[in-house]
Amino acid sequence: MTPTPSPVRSADEQQRLEAALTDLFEHKITFNQVLGFKVASLKPGEVRVRIDMKPELVGHFGYGRLHGGVISALLDPTGALGIMVAMAERHPAETTEQFMQRFARMATIDLRIDYLRQGLGQHFVASAEVTRLGGRVASSQMRLVNDEGTLIATGAAAYIVA
Repeated sequence: MTPTPSPVRSADEQQRLEAALTDLFEHKITFNQVLGFKVASLKPGEVRVRIDMKPELVGHFGYGRLHGGVISALLDPTGALGIMVAMAERHPAETTEQFMQRFARMATIDLRIDYLRQGLGQHFVASAEVTRLGGRVASSQMRLVNDEGTLIATGAAAYIVA
């Protein structure tokens, strides 16, 4: 018996999905827009989000370093975005509209941030690695580096996905 091949999302539908995820992340989640988050990559296993340093994000006026709350606010949704991309890979037969409805059921249930170095740099890039993608709960690990590639912070999070 020959196994049935898995459905594959068309290139056009994949573009629509990536545009919808980017719009959701950068514009519809207004807090992300205020902070200036920009999706840098939506490739499975390579989800990255960038933020440029600006005066409004400084946490310590004497050093000009990125505020710890901004770091946390960046790593949490980056982990969620990584999980959304992994879920899209798991459900390639769904249209963009069907898939985007999954976001309404997604929420952070646990978050841990480890601040390793001062947030100094011209810009920062957060990345996410999905460590578990279950039917109800998913987990990811996140990293934040500055423009020189120095590791600034790491995070781990769990999300309800059903």
